[in-house]
This record gives sequence, structure tokens and C-alpha cells, in this order.
Amino acid sequence: MVILVLVIFFVISFLTNVLGPLIPDIISNFNLSLGLAGFLPFSFFVAYGVMSIPAGLLIEKYSEKAVLIGAFSIAFAGALLFALFPQFSIALISLFLIGIGMAMLQVVINPLLRVSGGESNFAFFSAMAQMIFGLASFLSPMLYTYLVHHVHSGDTSFLISILDRVVPENLKWVSLYWVFTVIVLAVIVIVWAIKFPKVELLEDEKIRIGSAFKELLTNKYVILFFIGMLCYVGTEQGVANWTSKFLQEYHNVDPTTQGARVISYFWGLMTVGCLLGLVLLKILDSKTVLLMFTSGAMIALSVALFGTKDMALVAFPAIGFFASVMYPVVFSLALNSVPRHHGTFSGILCTGIAGGAVVPLLIGQLGGVFGLRVGMIFLYVTLGYLFSMGIWAKPIISNATINDRIRELFKKK
Repeated sequence: MVILVLVIFFVISFLTNVLGPLIPDIISNFNLSLGLAGFLPFSFFVAYGVMSIPAGLLIEKYSEKAVLIGAFSIAFAGALLFALFPQFSIALISLFLIGIGMAMLQVVINPLLRVSGGESNFAFFSAMAQMIFGLASFLSPMLYTYLVHHVHSGDTSFLISILDRVVPENLKWVSLYWVFTVIVLAVIVIVWAIKFPKVELLEDEKIRIGSAFKELLTNKYVILFFIGMLCYVGTEQGVANWTSKFLQEYHNVDPTTQGARVISYFWGLMTVGCLLGLVLLKILDSKTVLLMFTSGAMIALSVALFGTKDMALVAFPAIGFFASVMYPVVFSLALNSVPRHHGTFSGILCTGIAGGAVVPLLIGQLGGVFGLRVGMIFLYVTLGYLFSMGIWAKPIISNATINDRIRELFKKK
């Protein structure tokens, strides 16, 4: 069961974070403006805003297995729809359906991992799941590069021969959606065949729409942290979705090779940064870590946008490194800032993943009018807000550090 949950983490990441390398091809093949292209990530991530809280309610009403099969079935329909009818309008519908499925999965898998791996091992398996998530994000752009260079190239291998029959010659990247369709179908069969443990949701994992929801929304810090989640995911997806197009437009970088590689390194360094972040959070206060890493991200963004080609090729992945600790720090600061209703607050924060819809769309709209460099300057706004959280956040409980432990030992003596 733990292996299955880790596989699901892999699939979520694999489907979610491949869009960035595809955007230059989609713009070229469908003759899109930057503004229209911005609706691609919008269609996907707005699904999180729509489905995160309803998914939590579905888990309480139905079994985890039923919700998982439902989520993967919706994602399967979305991937198959675009694979069969590769058009821009269908792409928007397809991405929304896949996003709905991914939002449902995100809500299901953490309680399932807690029960299947045991509560005492939950922190370990959660860290492992994040590593798997990062690995999938690192590998998916590489698969994109492999497919666009082998489909309709004369390659006679079994996989490529099949894809040659179903993929239009001028839309080689559509082959990814056929691969997605097969992967999701395989996971549906596996989930259906496996016997699931009984999951009793902890109080902090339940979502209460009534008085708890109203109480939280009257707390200004709940709203401020919700905006913080919007800003984090918006920053992450703004960089991931527009980097390849930026490099193509300003530095003539081939999006199918070097552009995809940069996106791959962006996610890879995010995984590496998580490891350093885990160490730093045992030494420093989480607010200090957030200030350090957001400062580093803003410096890297400046180098990426205004530096030379070689500097940009290094600086864009470096943003991923500095963004690595932002999600867990923002989430923990938020939950540690309210005394109760953590499950409902988590649902509100997960709805903030819709920032991945809003910010890339704004970058596209600004880029269409003023140029993509100006559009990506908007990321200073989101990073600036995240930096401010390291100043004004006042958690009830701070993260435990080694210094705290040493002080406790001296007090006992």
C-alpha cells in the first residue's frame, strides 16, 4: 500500500509538471499569443480551487478507494480526450479534467499514507514521497525530449511504432498524452485490484464547512496565509511554465532539448534544496529560513531575466533550489498560527494551489502586451509577499531546533 501511494505521488508529479516544456510547442503549433497560452496552466490549476474542499468532503462520504478510482478515471478521460482530438480548445478542457483528478488525489493520499505506513513512520514516508514527487518532475521533461526526437523519426522500436500510428506527424509532443493515458489506465487497474486498509480520518484531516469555516475566514492571518499559498504555487508554476519560452525567445534555446533540460534541472534542484532545507530547519527558525531562501530566489530571478544566456541556463534551475523550502514552511507557519480547525484550514490552503492558475496567466497577459521579460518581472511581487511572511508571521508554535533542545537539556540539569 505504501508503494502504491508513492506511485500515485509519482504519477501526480509526472502529469502536473510537464506542461512547462510543452508550452513553446503548443504556442507554435496552435499559433497562440502569450496571453492565450497563459490559459493552459490556468485551466489545470483552477481545478484545485474548484475541487480541493469538495474532495475532502467526498473522502468522508465514500471510501478512499472509490475516490482514487474516480480521480484517476477523470484524469484518464482528460488525457484520452486530448490524445484523440489535439486542438487548443480541447486542451483547455483536457487540462481542467486532469487537474480535477490531481486535486482529488492530493487530498486522498496523505491520510492513506499515514494509515498504511503507520503513524510513527509518517514523517519518513512523507519525506520519501516528496523525493519521489521531485524525481517524477525531473524525469517528465526528459521523456518529452525523447518522444519528440523519436516519434516519426524512423525509429522502429515497439513503443515508437505504436505512437507513429496514432500521433500526427506535426504534433509529436501529443505522444505524451498517449503515454499519460496508458499510465493512468494501468494505475486504475492496480488500485481496483488492491485491498485497501480502513482509514479513520484524524480530526485535523477533516474538513468542516459550517462554523469552523466561518470562524477561520474571520481570522486575518488565515486570509494572509491563503494569499501566501497562492503566491508560492504561482511563483513555482510561473517559472516552470514560462522558462522554456523565455529561453527560446531571448536566447534562441531549443525548447525540445536545452529548454526541457533546464526545466528538468529546476525540479531536480528543488528536490536537492529540500534536503538542505530539512537540515536548516533543525538549526534556524523557519521564518529565518524563509527570508534566506526567498532572497536567494529573487537574486536568481534577477540573474535569469537580465543576465546572459549562460547565466540564465544556471539561474532558472537555481530558482527551483531556493523555492524548495517555501511550500512546507508556508504550510507549517499557517497551521501553527491557528489553535484549532487545522483540517478545514488545510483545505483552504490547498485551494490556494489555484495560484498556479492565476500567476502564469498574468505573466502571459503581461508578456503578450509588454514582452515576456516584463511579464516574468511580476514574480518579484509574489516572491516579495513570501519574503514579507518571514517578517509578519507570528506562529503560536515555532519549529523545534537543535538550540531549543540544548536549552531544554541545560534547564533539566
